[in-house]
Amino acid sequence: MSAGTGADVETLDRGAKDKPFTYKIVDADAHVNPHPSFWQEYLPKHLRDLAPKIEHADDADYVIFEGSRKKLNLMGQQAGRKGKDFKLEGRLSDVRSGGWEPAARLADMDLDGMDAAVLYGGGPLGTLNMELYIESFRAYNRFLADFCAYDRRRLCGAAYLPMRSAEEGLAMLKEAVALGFTTVNIPGFPQSTKDTAAPSATGASQSMGAQAAALTGDPFGELRYDDPSFDKFWAAACDYDIALTVHLGGRIVRFAEKDKILADMVMSKFAMAEPIAILIFSGIFQRFPKLKFGAIESGSGWMAFAAHYMDRTWEKQRYWTESPLKEPPSFYMDQNVYTSFINDRVAVETRHMPGAKNIMWSSDYPHSETTFPDSAAVIARDMAGIPEADKHAIICGNAFNFFRIGQ
Repeated sequence: MSAGTGADVETLDRGAKDKPFTYKIVDADAHVNPHPSFWQEYLPKHLRDLAPKIEHADDADYVIFEGSRKKLNLMGQQAGRKGKDFKLEGRLSDVRSGGWEPAARLADMDLDGMDAAVLYGGGPLGTLNMELYIESFRAYNRFLADFCAYDRRRLCGAAYLPMRSAEEGLAMLKEAVALGFTTVNIPGFPQSTKDTAAPSATGASQSMGAQAAALTGDPFGELRYDDPSFDKFWAAACDYDIALTVHLGGRIVRFAEKDKILADMVMSKFAMAEPIAILIFSGIFQRFPKLKFGAIESGSGWMAFAAHYMDRTWEKQRYWTESPLKEPPSFYMDQNVYTSFINDRVAVETRHMPGAKNIMWSSDYPHSETTFPDSAAVIARDMAGIPEADKHAIICGNAFNFFRIGQ
């Protein structure tokens, strides 16, 4: 029996990777934290001299990149620590190697009772060298594909796309499919098309780095996902049966600033409704009913409110705004939109309300919000009193189908 999971999870043979596999818990949002040296292996050869390097010093490990020397940030690698023991900076030896070693990751998943995990995080590089910036997306995607190849039954990666234009996004979507991905993550809003601004057009480089820019994009840019040029991208995602996700893509969290992080984290969840609303009200989900769209690490308890509010607003404003929708917004929330949460009893309680059914539990390993290694207790607490079929959908079935786990 898996550690701490009780009778809800059976013992599974996790040895031979070609054997049939029974899934009881699918972690809809976990993370990799690649070793800083991985860029040397996965970037094109002519760019490897520009890659970050790690330097071991007496007080910490340092990342050396483009003239800067910064202590290794550990905020995204707190798995196994209690909140009072969090470390902001330190050494690679201070963190669990499951962030970059697949065997260690599977061992931690076994410890926590996870049968499969969907993996995010790790790129791109924060540079104004645009060739290096875009190639760092591809390098990260190649790394993640190799990481997941260790056991594709259990490790499901999300490729990252920059989405500066529909053409670039479509080309890189096809590359991701060729690497075996069933999920790609796009920014909450298209990234800036101006080389002089990208990747810091939203101020992301100042607050959290290039990964934040890759997650958020440019909320105030001229290009939005309702632009007709993106129709070819949505169509391809449907044809390939790809799950599209945004990940904390509505608002950047300033994780390293203790006076801002708590308020930012609250708003980072609610701000995920904006990209969803753009896709709904522009008619994209109506035109592409098979499009699968997930808001990951978004929390889910707000879905019922958002659907209800959008329905009431649409009923009153649909005529003068010339809304193209044939159904109320909650219909498209139920048809197309999924969200993931970590600790969210409200989501569980509202799961039967319009627009709120497609919810997925996650551990957020190894980030500071992670439930590891106590996920079984969290699941038991938040799923208490609900039918087993509903529980299975939330902790396994919804994510299994949305991400096409094991395929």
